[in-house]
Amino acid sequence: MHTKTMEGLVGARMNIDLVNTPMRVYKEARYKGDTATMERAMGYACEFSDRADEYKVKADEGMKEEAKAAREKEKAEREKAIQKRKEERDKFEENIEERKETDTVEVSEEGKILLKDNRDIDNADSSETKSDIAKEPVTYTKTGEVSQKTEQTAVISISV
Repeated sequence: MHTKTMEGLVGARMNIDLVNTPMRVYKEARYKGDTATMERAMGYACEFSDRADEYKVKADEGMKEEAKAAREKEKAEREKAIQKRKEERDKFEENIEERKETDTVEVSEEGKILLKDNRDIDNADSSETKSDIAKEPVTYTKTGEVSQKTEQTAVISISV
């Protein structure tokens, strides 16, 4: 709680409580018909009431300052949270970019020659394999071996 607010509330409450004494004196003087005492008591009561109003104004100012400080604090926390989210997003984007980076491989001249030789061999084998596959479908057992059965009840083709 802001000090102005606290001081204003305490001061106003104390002065309102102090008004009760002169008001009691005023009532007694009224029953007795003592106008001078009544006037003095009302003067004190008005004085305490005016002080209570001054403290009320002080408390209002303190509450306004307190609300302003709370808004500024909330704004600062919001900006801090936005900054934190921005940093997390930047870090996440950096991690994504690191994952996108790929390794490069250089193939030596010997490797290129071997690759060319393997392609030539694969092409020769693949033409034989393609012709074998085209001629006769292959069936596999549960263990993954080629089945020798020539009898087939259904043909299922799976392409990916």
